[in-house]
Amino acid sequence: MAVPVAALLGVVAAAGVTVVALRVTSGADCSGALPLKVAVTPAALDVVNAAAQDYQRSQPVVNGRCVQVQVESRNAADVANELPTAQINPHSLWIPDSSMWAAEAQRQSAETGPEAPKLDIKPSLATSPLVMAGSEQAMSKIGFPVTPVSWSKVVDPRVQISMSDPTMTSEGLASLFVIRTLLGNADGTPKPELVGTLLRVGRSAVPSVRDAFGKVTTDAEKAPLFAATEQSVVANNRAVKDNAVLGAPPKEGTLSFDYPLVRVSRPNEPEGIGEAAAEFERALRSPETSKRFGEAGFRTVQGAAPAKWSTDVEGVQAGDVKLIETPNADQVSELLRTWGAISLDMRMLTVIDVSGSMIEKSGSNGKTRVEAATEASMTALSMLPDTTAIGLWAFSTDKKPPNDWIELVPIGPLGEPLAGVTRRKRLEAGASQLPGLVGGGTALNDTTLAAFRHVKQGYDASKVNSVVLMTDGVNDDISSIDTQALIETLKRESDPAKPVPIIMVGLGDEVDMDALRAISGATGGKAYQARNPEDIRSVLLDAVSQRRCRPNC
Repeated sequence: MAVPVAALLGVVAAAGVTVVALRVTSGADCSGALPLKVAVTPAALDVVNAAAQDYQRSQPVVNGRCVQVQVESRNAADVANELPTAQINPHSLWIPDSSMWAAEAQRQSAETGPEAPKLDIKPSLATSPLVMAGSEQAMSKIGFPVTPVSWSKVVDPRVQISMSDPTMTSEGLASLFVIRTLLGNADGTPKPELVGTLLRVGRSAVPSVRDAFGKVTTDAEKAPLFAATEQSVVANNRAVKDNAVLGAPPKEGTLSFDYPLVRVSRPNEPEGIGEAAAEFERALRSPETSKRFGEAGFRTVQGAAPAKWSTDVEGVQAGDVKLIETPNADQVSELLRTWGAISLDMRMLTVIDVSGSMIEKSGSNGKTRVEAATEASMTALSMLPDTTAIGLWAFSTDKKPPNDWIELVPIGPLGEPLAGVTRRKRLEAGASQLPGLVGGGTALNDTTLAAFRHVKQGYDASKVNSVVLMTDGVNDDISSIDTQALIETLKRESDPAKPVPIIMVGLGDEVDMDALRAISGATGGKAYQARNPEDIRSVLLDAVSQRRCRPNC
């Protein structure tokens, strides 16, 4: 069984995934191999490989079979999504960077059924806190190191920051949790400020933290701030000598990545896997492996960092870090649902009332209702990505006979060129025309039906299609379809395979909210009342946050 150490390690790179197989041959003490497949987060790959080599040198034998450790570098989110249903050559041990993903995979497995694997989440092997990171120039713009780093900078529109995709990275998921903690409601629903912040940072989200580090290397002056593990900052600065990254934990507290060991057992796994996994776990928890974790930039399980760390060399400091509690499985699911709803692309027709009453003042800020509606719409517009498709109509009884509405900007992607400028700019120009169009009565019913049919006719299955209509009155067009007939027509023409929910926003106290609720409800939409100008932005952002569940919210 004795083989040269150099022959123990075989590396195969395929499809962006590195598989490291530590092989032994058959000998007098064993017959055949017992594969022990281990999935490990990329940051801990080298340390786990070294532990596997140590373990393999002892020539382990279980039930007469030579144990063969196979270490595979895998993103934690990918493994979490695959584990509940993976049947071909599955992993028996898993080391994710955070127990957030382990808890989510455990929840999914419990919902899958008896054929799903059982996940036993064991104690951590090492830790590394989430820090705010960036180039020296970017960190100095937020006052570091004179002023402590704060999560409030993430929600400040004046600060350029990039978040990694929370569905693909633990850093993004952890950042989402902290932002949600700062700006979410106690019942789990997102506040408008949270929706606005996520829409803003979502526009610049990057697939991975590696991309964020790469931006610093390429152009440190323009690279935005981002969230990363402390260990990744240390590793980056050891590999890249120029344009080093600085990292510091926010003063409010942060999450710690805990690198748990997860035993993944299945009903039909080969005999002896459990014993082999237990033996390899001892190697992973040995003093030598703990030392290697420290050398690789990790903290101990208790959170202690090597005393020799300094900002000049590692880019981080070795002091204590204030931690907040890691989210549980239910909180992780809610976080992913929130992000999923907010990050969905949409195709929306915005329809704004310009009847005579819209010139009345709204609230104490002196703005008219049409000005308040326009301002709120433009604020929401500024947060949406260029792929979002938006159109703009205005309506009253005297607009464009025989119709009661006019199209100011046709529906299309915000980033698409339209008459020499982007559609986003055209929408801003169209919205500025609204105050000058005020006059006439409220042609609510005919306009609502026309808008619904228009969006349905151009339905885009790749987006969430909807109508958002803002009005301050009741239908007073005597020649139009009546309200009950409108409701019945919307119900009859609604297609579950092509849902077009209508979101109605009633401005002020004179609006007929009962009618708006019945009209929107016929399409699976929702009606909101905005009594003050500041309410309009809130209801628009709430409507955005509920896109995923329409029409079944």
